[in-house]
Amino acid sequence: MSYDESIGQLTNQTNKKIMRYLNSKLELYDITLEQWNVLLKLSQQDKINQKQLAQKVDKDQPTLARILDILERKRLVERLSSKEDKRAFILHITDNGLKLKNEVAPLLENIFEIMISGISNEEVEVYKNVLMKISSNIEVQEKGEK
Repeated sequence: MSYDESIGQLTNQTNKKIMRYLNSKLELYDITLEQWNVLLKLSQQDKINQKQLAQKVDKDQPTLARILDILERKRLVERLSSKEDKRAFILHITDNGLKLKNEVAPLLENIFEIMISGISNEEVEVYKNVLMKISSNIEVQEKGEK
């Protein structure tokens, strides 16, 4: 069996299952996984600009702008004028956004605990380390291609 079949396709299939399952649970909160990721990162570092947030969530600026538009309509985030640059906005998570984050975070933590049931802490650490190494290898390759 090739690495594509044993690693690439298995990783892809598992990722799709996880995303589909998490999105089905997040529907109850009228939020998608992409929106959740943006909201979570903003809750961890509030009042940053769009470029900084785009880097943190690994999204291009147009995609992030679309997600922010949706979150703003839902009153979960707001764009504030930057004092340093009148053309730029500072992003702020609202009280509603923080409330939602505090409701959803424990639900997702519980879901992930269920997902890793029967897997030892050591196995989870190995899994995380392998994923980080693969991610790092990809980043090195991408930088070398530019």
